[in-house]
Amino acid sequence: MTARTIGVGLGIAVLGAAALLAWTFTAAPLPAPAPYAGAWPAASPPEGMALLALPTGVTHRSAAFAYRGGSFLDARDFAMTAVLVKHPRGDLLIDTGFGSDVGAALATLPAPFRAITSYTRGEPAARQLEAMDAGRPSAILLTHAHWDHVSGLSDFPRTPVLVTAAEHAFIRGGGVLTAAARLVPDARYREYGFDGGAYLGFPESLDVHGDGSVVIVPAPGHTPGSVAIFVTLPNGQHVVFVGDLVWQREGLTEREERPWLAKVLGDGDPAQVREGILRVSALAQRWPELVLVPAHDARGLDALQQR
Repeated sequence: MTARTIGVGLGIAVLGAAALLAWTFTAAPLPAPAPYAGAWPAASPPEGMALLALPTGVTHRSAAFAYRGGSFLDARDFAMTAVLVKHPRGDLLIDTGFGSDVGAALATLPAPFRAITSYTRGEPAARQLEAMDAGRPSAILLTHAHWDHVSGLSDFPRTPVLVTAAEHAFIRGGGVLTAAARLVPDARYREYGFDGGAYLGFPESLDVHGDGSVVIVPAPGHTPGSVAIFVTLPNGQHVVFVGDLVWQREGLTEREERPWLAKVLGDGDPAQVREGILRVSALAQRWPELVLVPAHDARGLDALQQR
């Protein structure tokens, strides 16, 4: 075999690999599930309950990075938004967004990831709450423990941080993906379990206040203990915070998973992620008015605020 033949063979192999990688960014929607068949569970949200979005910054990406079929030319700012759920029995902060130590949190990640991550900082959630004299939340409820969801934990030094046992073990496990969470050694993690039954197609649930207004369900896959949070407001609106089950709304509305490379880097169990996408998609087909809020897509909260 000549050197030229070897070179041609290597060239063909490289082109084939590049073509295969490019294919993983093309649209490949999951099969449409049947719309959810049940009724929405009863809830009695109290007067005065409300949602307050606290935007803390953005990372600069493209739609292609978020879901299969997205364009590399479609620039997307991935929102980093903490959400305060105001409730007479105790306010909850869903995730923290970018905190005062966001730079230190990002520095815990591998150099290649840092190299492709450009971000713009906003005002940390804790400072926003102080400025509006809103007080501190009674607890922080993490959808999961990746760097961009926990970098504000140090700004809430005495606030309990609610996590599933699986996510707490993930944090303690020493992996690079939760190194940012371990930057706050005195964080007050509080584990919770799912003592409620099936809820909207999810196998188990936790009704936080006992009135159906805030219900947590397991949605593992992105991380072992990821959760989704259903909120019912006094005006009858229903909202689901899906964390990083998908990064942009099209992941649910078009049933598109993350591209292969993003799944390899970001998802612990892609099959579980797929299952969660289809469950939420079935709900969205049954109730088109359901407000879908991926953690990094501000359009969900924008739609809620416009209603």
